[in-house]
Amino acid sequence: MSNSHKRLIRDKQVPKGRPEKYKLDELASAGIAEHLVMFEPSEDLIVDLMARARLSIPGIAATSEVIKVHRHNRHCIMALTRKSKFNPAAPIAEGCIAMLPLNSDGMEILAADAFDATKPDLDLLCGPDERPEGIYWWVVFAPGFGAACTALFMQKLASEQYAGLDIYARTATPEGRNFLRVLGLTEGVKVDRTFLPNLWVFRRAPEVPLYDSYVPHSGTKNIGVTVARSFDDLMKVAAIRNAVYIGEQECPYDEEYDGNDLSATHLLAYIGDEPVGCMRLRFFADFAKFERVAVRKEFRDNRIAIQLTRAALRFCQKKGYTQVMGHVQSRLVAFWTRRFGFKPIEGRTHFAFSDYDYIEMVGEMQRDPDAITLTTDPYVAIRPEGRWHKPGVLERSASRPANAPPVAKKH
Repeated sequence: MSNSHKRLIRDKQVPKGRPEKYKLDELASAGIAEHLVMFEPSEDLIVDLMARARLSIPGIAATSEVIKVHRHNRHCIMALTRKSKFNPAAPIAEGCIAMLPLNSDGMEILAADAFDATKPDLDLLCGPDERPEGIYWWVVFAPGFGAACTALFMQKLASEQYAGLDIYARTATPEGRNFLRVLGLTEGVKVDRTFLPNLWVFRRAPEVPLYDSYVPHSGTKNIGVTVARSFDDLMKVAAIRNAVYIGEQECPYDEEYDGNDLSATHLLAYIGDEPVGCMRLRFFADFAKFERVAVRKEFRDNRIAIQLTRAALRFCQKKGYTQVMGHVQSRLVAFWTRRFGFKPIEGRTHFAFSDYDYIEMVGEMQRDPDAITLTTDPYVAIRPEGRWHKPGVLERSASRPANAPPVAKKH
């Protein structure tokens, strides 16, 4: 992303005093980048992009070097355009974002402060099917796209191939420093045993899904969310709903517990180790449904509902859904529209149940690129619900040989 190999981004100057406004690991592409498309460009498009980028970013790598990297690993350079202008048969690129996936040798050269991004050595870069040791943010040319292009870039880096890898960058301009600071990068990096004061980094621990972010007995007061898996978890869900719906809203017991709780997935939110919120999810052919969102009154200033909803959206994306529907109390329509982009379903009228007025709303989202499908590793598919990112008990049992005798022999 550079004016030179030590200049990273040239974009609109970010106002000072607003650190981490668009922190990299919190950018939601389904919201801020819903009008953009990211695609792999042809060499002709790369030539055109570099020619235009050079007018505003002097000193970037020669086009021949960019083509060379593209031929080595086609995933390094991604083009950007508005959805309204995107034609798959004849795509037009309005901007681009590029990275250099460093292998172990590349990280050693970076640590020695000898990495030249104007003429990248291909021996230091991973191929298209290899997992890198680190990501060097190389070029950003996205006039008018702001943080939206970065959101799409981070969605790409959320795949298994790139998950958890640290992101490195260089800049020599005030605009670039402000931009990186707002995105949550820190200046001054220790790579191996070498401290590099002019290198920036965004540290990425292996990603923990929001829907499995509760860490019992962590000693912190952080918000955590988990799937309810035990009878004790369901008791906590019931206690929260009793306080909110039966206690505060005076909902009759038979209407609150409507017969759907044992056919649903429940998310449970904590602050520290205190259960404070919950949500019920039910799944249908082509949409998921959000229900029974409840937050204890004394914790409603802590963004619990926002974190629960974000976790639920990602949970549904992992299951392969692209639409979520909810029955929203009329007084909360603005909240769901403003925060999550939900829209009232056209042609549907308000309706009432349990003494409150409701409207049907729907949210659109992109399917998780690693959603659970028929071709998913069978060991992943049998892991506990919402813990598809870590080995489960049945997976560990595979260390034993499959030597059980047939049932007929047992008897």
